[in-house]
Amino acid sequence: MKKKDRILLLIDSVVNTVLGLFLLAFPLGSGAILSLPLSENNFYPVILGAVLLGIGIALFIDVKDYNKGKRGLGLDGAIIINIVASVVLIIILIFERPDISTTGLTILWVVGLSVLIIGLAEYFRDSIFKK
Repeated sequence: MKKKDRILLLIDSVVNTVLGLFLLAFPLGSGAILSLPLSENNFYPVILGAVLLGIGIALFIDVKDYNKGKRGLGLDGAIIINIVASVVLIIILIFERPDISTTGLTILWVVGLSVLIIGLAEYFRDSIFKK
């Protein structure tokens, strides 16, 4: 695996892992601390956190153990997940305009745009990182 791909996957792994852990802590008040929208129950934020944590770990395995023949999610899977998830979040923020605080909206916009930028950087990696 090329060094630039390993760097992108490592960044992606860290972002997904942090977001996953944050959402797993939703029942402990992590969402309320940042003024994110509350849910009637904690099932959906926690299950999304578990999925993101799993993606983060799979990406880390791909980066760490690539030369040992172990495979995780891989770059192509990460690109699709990042672009689809971020575009859906941005569409929700534009068209549904959640009734939450400015802080919560700001955090959701930062997450949506950051993940979109990571996905696009991975997709256009050969143009961004000159050979």
